[in-house]
Amino acid sequence: MDIGANLKHILEEMTTAAEKAGRPGSAIRLVAVSKYKPALAVTEAAAAGQAIFGENYVQELVAKAAEVTVPVEWHFIGHLQSNKARQIAGLVTMIHSVDRLSLAEEIDRQWGKIGKVCDILVQVNVSGEASKSGTTAAAALTLVKEISQLANVRVRGLMTMPPFFDDPEAARPYFRELRELAATIASEAIPGVAMTELSMGMSGDFKVAIEEGATLVRIGTAIFGDR
Repeated sequence: MDIGANLKHILEEMTTAAEKAGRPGSAIRLVAVSKYKPALAVTEAAAAGQAIFGENYVQELVAKAAEVTVPVEWHFIGHLQSNKARQIAGLVTMIHSVDRLSLAEEIDRQWGKIGKVCDILVQVNVSGEASKSGTTAAAALTLVKEISQLANVRVRGLMTMPPFFDDPEAARPYFRELRELAATIASEAIPGVAMTELSMGMSGDFKVAIEEGATLVRIGTAIFGDR
């Protein structure tokens, strides 16, 4: 498994997809999903130039971050239980998966204790699948307005996970819906809220996600191999 070569290939494909959509390649950042992978794999990817790593589980993230000695940026991308937020306070620079006010309030509390502000994305379940976390598209605006009142949390955009399809084109309507929802929320001009980040697209469908406006793509398998 040549992680460096895989990264180079992914970045080239990201740039091509961006240019196809009339966007600069620099507008999209790669979140390397390192769950179930050892700290050594993160270190190897970092040596190849990868800066941002996404983790899904608090315990694994805390342990891995202690082992990785090179400077990297950690994002939390999995379902987060409110009672575990304190364990990653100050450790992650962004949480992609805030789907309820009670979680945002706990993040606000924990980051407030260390005098920092946490950048978050509101997770929206655009597909309505019962198996997926996320607020509904209909409730997203209200949730963003409520979170905007918290001093130590800053909403930077939205995140979604479409249903799994063999054909990436089938995911396009879900990515488009998230982009349109972000534009609707942005038009409200809520103080302290930005809709600059759209976290969407994974190994199988990231090109389509980029064409629909993704700014953060979450890719694991295509970089690190099967888990």
